[in-house]
Amino acid sequence: MGCLKNILRAIILTLAVIGFMSLGGKELIAGLIHNYINPSHDTLMERAQKVGDFSQINDEFEIEKAAGIMGYNAVVAEHKASGQKMFVVESGDKEILTAEDIKSADVEEKLRKAISKVKYQAISVDDLKVTKHGTMSSYGKEVPFVKFEAKVKKLPIGEVGGIISVAQTKDGEPRLLISANEKDKYSQLISDEFFRKIK
Repeated sequence: MGCLKNILRAIILTLAVIGFMSLGGKELIAGLIHNYINPSHDTLMERAQKVGDFSQINDEFEIEKAAGIMGYNAVVAEHKASGQKMFVVESGDKEILTAEDIKSADVEEKLRKAISKVKYQAISVDDLKVTKHGTMSSYGKEVPFVKFEAKVKKLPIGEVGGIISVAQTKDGEPRLLISANEKDKYSQLISDEFFRKIK
């Protein structure tokens, strides 16, 4: 009796799946998967709101991703003309770096420790060196940054240049700001323009 009930359930389930697929279920599922993998601009901006207000970013920049990356909420943007990448990471309780770390004399050591904490298996950073300290505007405040150069393994580009900074939202939540490009193509003007528009 139990075996017959299971066979009957399997037949009903099979008929339900066939009916769902014949009524356009396949297209519906394909559409849902496509929207999850390639979300619309509005969906990206909605996700990005968890990290900051990106509504004032101009058309030179494109928000590429707004999702959880390595356990952190992050927004990834690109400057369309140069390919320079910008990352804004909400670290929550798992603070990666602080503004005091960025200002400190041993910032290189603190950066190396931070990189080892969030090691991303597809990328390896070597020979990191800080070349300059400075400030810029982001989240409506002046924030410290360090300019760096590093060698990157497992990527088509060998050497990168960029900045690392830490800002705080109005609510006092930390945001890690990173901008990077190929060493000879990195532009501080692009970083300043992008990060100062985030509120």
